[in-house]
Amino acid sequence: MSFFDDEPDEPTRVTRPARPRRSSAGARTTHAPAPDIARRRQLALFAGLAIFAIIIIFLFNSCSKTRHKNALKDYNRAVSSIIQNSDSQVSKPLFDVLSGGGQTQDVQVAVNQVRLVADEDVKRAKALDLPSDDETKAAQHDLELTLNFRATGVRKIADLLPKALSNQGSAVDAINKIAGQMQAFLASDIIYSQRVAPLIRQALDDNGIHGQAIASSKFLPTIAWLDPGQVGDKLNPDAGVSQGRKPGQPKPGRHGHALLSVKGGGVTLLPTGVNRVTAKAPLPIDVTYQNQGENDETNVTITVRITGGPKAIVQRKRLNLTKAGDQATVTIQLAQLPPKGTSASMQVTVEKVPGEQTVSNNTAKYTVLFN
Repeated sequence: MSFFDDEPDEPTRVTRPARPRRSSAGARTTHAPAPDIARRRQLALFAGLAIFAIIIIFLFNSCSKTRHKNALKDYNRAVSSIIQNSDSQVSKPLFDVLSGGGQTQDVQVAVNQVRLVADEDVKRAKALDLPSDDETKAAQHDLELTLNFRATGVRKIADLLPKALSNQGSAVDAINKIAGQMQAFLASDIIYSQRVAPLIRQALDDNGIHGQAIASSKFLPTIAWLDPGQVGDKLNPDAGVSQGRKPGQPKPGRHGHALLSVKGGGVTLLPTGVNRVTAKAPLPIDVTYQNQGENDETNVTITVRITGGPKAIVQRKRLNLTKAGDQATVTIQLAQLPPKGTSASMQVTVEKVPGEQTVSNNTAKYTVLFN
């Protein structure tokens, strides 16, 4: 027996097959969702984004439309404000003055004041903020044209007034030209009523805006102002435009004024004796007169003349119109006076008008002591 035969037999080992390893790639593949599930998730995400984008666009368009509607309303209100101002602050005072409504004021100064308002209306119109689209551009163009017609007409009338109110041969031509400017006022009314207002209304209707008031306008009070004869009768009847008379030729009938009384600084002046008046400038001289003729008179001048001091003092007031039979008082402010203690002569005269035959009651003289 060999040495190896004496050793006990070793137990037999059972070899198991090795367990296959799982790769990391295999693990990911095993847990990934099925392809159709991933596609559904992507479609749902895209659909959500699309809905969100649609909502944003809808809100943006809604806000944009609201802003546009508000801009159209604001524009309509602004136009209404300007055109109403043109009627009430330009047309009305202009024709009041031309008709003799302000008999104690200088007509040319009054019309020049109206001209400033008309020019300001043009500036306001040009500065308007227009809505973002082209809907109101045509209306804006015609609005500016309307107001330019009016401002230009007022300016030309103001320039023509000195001649139109005079007793010179140029009065008739000036009155005819003033009547011509009334055509511009009529054109402005037509442009506004036939173009500006309808275009604004169309823009509002196209955007679903209802219940908005659109201002109307009538700058020319009546077409009678287109007739030179009627313009002459209102502005300067003595020019004789309607009757074909020569400038300065009076109407038939009695003409003239009478001086009734005079106050100096509140003191009634008497033609006899010495009248004591406080020498404080400006000194108001209140002159009461009456038109004792059968005709209305235009361009009536009242003169106050003081002599006897260091220098003569003369102050005049022109009245645009005096009505036949009417009595009135006009105040003339004396900016300069003789020195205190001066005894001077004051002469007050309602100047003769064309056709006046009796002038003995037109003038009064007073002795005044300025203390």
